[in-house]
Amino acid sequence: MANLEQLNVLSGTNLNRDLFAAIPVLVAVVATGSFTAAARRLEMTPSAVSKRIQALEQTLGSPLLLRTTRSLSLTREGREFYEDARKAWELVQRGQNRLELSRNQPRGTLSLSLPMVFGRRYVAPLIPRFLADHPGVKVDLHLDDRMVDLVADGIDLAIRIGHLPDSQQVAVPIAPCRSVLCASPGYLERHGVPSSPSALAEHNCLEYSYFRGGRHWQLGEEQIQPEGNYRANNSEALLDALVAGIGIAQMPTFIVAPQLRDNTLVSLLPSWPLPSHTIYALLPGREGLPAKTTAFLKLIQDELGVTPPPWE
Repeated sequence: MANLEQLNVLSGTNLNRDLFAAIPVLVAVVATGSFTAAARRLEMTPSAVSKRIQALEQTLGSPLLLRTTRSLSLTREGREFYEDARKAWELVQRGQNRLELSRNQPRGTLSLSLPMVFGRRYVAPLIPRFLADHPGVKVDLHLDDRMVDLVADGIDLAIRIGHLPDSQQVAVPIAPCRSVLCASPGYLERHGVPSSPSALAEHNCLEYSYFRGGRHWQLGEEQIQPEGNYRANNSEALLDALVAGIGIAQMPTFIVAPQLRDNTLVSLLPSWPLPSHTIYALLPGREGLPAKTTAFLKLIQDELGVTPPPWE
């Protein structure tokens, strides 16, 4: 007689997978009291139900049911196996119900990976409303500009900007990301206003460490390699240096738009535009996303995917 503990051992060898498929059939037969009624419940034919039970008995090496023309009853071995099988089937159904619930109603922990500055300024302020709207969700927020492996790092949704490496991750465009070359009026008064990309060789150019374009700046059709005395892996640190009059930098407008509006910073070389990029939501896949992920994706699409974007 094989109980479920024995089945767990056998399943790693040559146990027929049909045995597990037969468990809900046995449960239905016992619950309804006949092959015909079980077949209606399972949307099978009575002969298919009978064959599934016979195959189960052959696999286990024990008769499970006593059959007469008027009734069905469990054998002693059948009762022992049925109790374990019924519990196992209930666990499977419970797990299935939880998955269906998580697909239909946002719940569980939502792990987010966001760029440091963009995430803090534009995405993090949306999280309190998201949590209020979805009380079954917890958010685990990671602010980091590095690229992440969504699966290995356990991330449900990431926001990244610019060129993306080839991967199995699904990239959903959220908003355009425009950048400008800029400096403070004080810096320009002391060092002059560059009239062309080549003139930047005479200026202190500040660099962002994680810039995915490499060490070169592309201005229109011209490419230069900037030189300067300050390099940082945080855009707000570069913003502070720009405002303080340290040098020139290329910056996304989602960071410097307020300073450009109040003339704390000045846009340079407009005839040589910087390349445009895209802000993406990265997902581990496209199919079977849990409701918590799709709900948050819709929120950022609705709030940030407008024209013009909120920071412009």
